[in-house]
Amino acid sequence: MTRWTPTGALAANVEITSTSVQRGDVIQVGGQPCRVIDLIQLPSNAKRLRFESGEQLTMHARTRLVALRMRRHW
Repeated sequence: MTRWTPTGALAANVEITSTSVQRGDVIQVGGQPCRVIDLIQLPSNAKRLRFESGEQLTMHARTRLVALRMRRHW
């Protein structure tokens, strides 16, 4: 995973669901940080997340996770 932080960015922990997950979110899975690079919409408000490592995770409508999200403050 690339360890680059854009200038002027602030990292914040946010609770995410299948409707609020975004590309670039970093989710810890099995103790390893995984950055979301692609989202695929599935039936019943589920989403399949694809990580930089090539691994995938399916978030169902009721799944709640904590992610590290970069926020830009200008």
